[in-house]
Amino acid sequence: MTTRGFVRNFAPLNILSKEDVESIHRGMLRVLWTTGVRMEHERSLKVLESAGCAVDYENHRVRMPPALVEECIRRAPSSFPLRARDPNRSLMMGGNTLYFAPAPGQHTIDLDTFEPRPATRKEYYDAVRVLDYLPTLHFFTTYTPYFGYAGVPPCMGMLESLAARLRNSSKAVVVGHSHNSERFAIQIAQALGIEIMGTCTAAPPLTYFEDAIDSAFSLTEAGMAIRITGAPVMGASAPATLAGSLVSNLVEVMSALVLVQTVKPGTRTMLLDFAMPMNMSTGAPAFGNVAVCIHISAFNQICRHYGIPTYNADGYPGSKRPDYQSAYEKSFRAIFTGLSGGSSRPLHGGVYGELSHSPLQAVLDDDIAGMVGRYLEGMSVTDETLALDLIEQVGPIPGHFLGLAHTRKWWKQEQYIPKSSDTQTYPEWLQGGKKSCVDYARERMEDIIASHKPMPLTDRQEDDLERILEDARAHYERAGHISPAEMKAYRAVLRDCA
Repeated sequence: MTTRGFVRNFAPLNILSKEDVESIHRGMLRVLWTTGVRMEHERSLKVLESAGCAVDYENHRVRMPPALVEECIRRAPSSFPLRARDPNRSLMMGGNTLYFAPAPGQHTIDLDTFEPRPATRKEYYDAVRVLDYLPTLHFFTTYTPYFGYAGVPPCMGMLESLAARLRNSSKAVVVGHSHNSERFAIQIAQALGIEIMGTCTAAPPLTYFEDAIDSAFSLTEAGMAIRITGAPVMGASAPATLAGSLVSNLVEVMSALVLVQTVKPGTRTMLLDFAMPMNMSTGAPAFGNVAVCIHISAFNQICRHYGIPTYNADGYPGSKRPDYQSAYEKSFRAIFTGLSGGSSRPLHGGVYGELSHSPLQAVLDDDIAGMVGRYLEGMSVTDETLALDLIEQVGPIPGHFLGLAHTRKWWKQEQYIPKSSDTQTYPEWLQGGKKSCVDYARERMEDIIASHKPMPLTDRQEDDLERILEDARAHYERAGHISPAEMKAYRAVLRDCA
């Protein structure tokens, strides 16, 4: 099974003028040099000081000269491969190709009440198998589909999530960092002979804590790709204006890019945009707000100017169930990522914020991704598709195009056929039980779980994976991150699932 993304075959959307792009770029350079960022990591400060940055060790503040920033932008590759466990599912990030990933959630949802609850290990593994099957889902992002499953201590959530994805999917994976879990993830990747893309996450405004920079060093030195993440909330941890929040976000991700490109020039780097406006009535992020579409479009345009692949991380609707609101909020942002030249984004399965995920929602989102992808492919204009001779042959009424070889060849290529939509006529719908798209998606989900068999790990890979997981469990138990009671419950879960 080959994983191919969706190639945009027309010019990307530009919502900023050339003058706007230059103003934002110069604003970013100014903030990096005059304000700087806080990095609570002494080694990173020493590395950056040796590269020409001004460093205040007492306040952990580093200020980066514009010439260094622009040189590091040039060092970052404009596209790069990400190797999957199945070579046929490996990706080439960047260029004109859009890839979709799942949108994670802390919990699953009950499909009768739509209330969130922790997923069981079986539900976790089933959800991964659904995502492995869906053809429009190209890779797994961090802790997807869930943060862990019932009985797993939080410090092991990232690693058990990675194990679940490797055991139940052969698609490419991205990992996060928590309690230095990326070090064990790198060991797993090396033992299994695969690659991972790791993560370095900013703490807005303008701050990096030690664990994020540790992750950057570990990944860079291991030769892994790295995704640099900013997550500003407009009006809270970033300015309320779109332009101001964009500058703030760019400063955060660019400061870590400078670090990794200084440590190892040419490191495969992706920049992540996860900006949300604040709902000023509740204080929560305004998931699904149209301002996000403007922000990601501008972010993607700036990063195309830099030649650096992007990830638009706002794959979360404000709705709490698979419904009309969820569909329009997700569709709107997915299409604008594609139109503005974004490289990748989460979509499949996210129900609300990062708080819930459902495989049923992922099946519905497969159709959204398919429609977006078909739009990006655009229109083929050739002698055959213009069909001038065919139009002449058929002529006016009573001529028609039904049954012609040209129609049989082209109709499925030109259309996108959704798999969970209600496409019946009214009489058929009334006679067939009045099913909705949710009914069809549930049936498809249940069929995938019952029949799909992902590419398994070899016995040696499984042994290596479990050995490294056991090393991590012992490490966190010694460090006091897993109490004796938690470990006992954790072992019981693992034993019951063996």
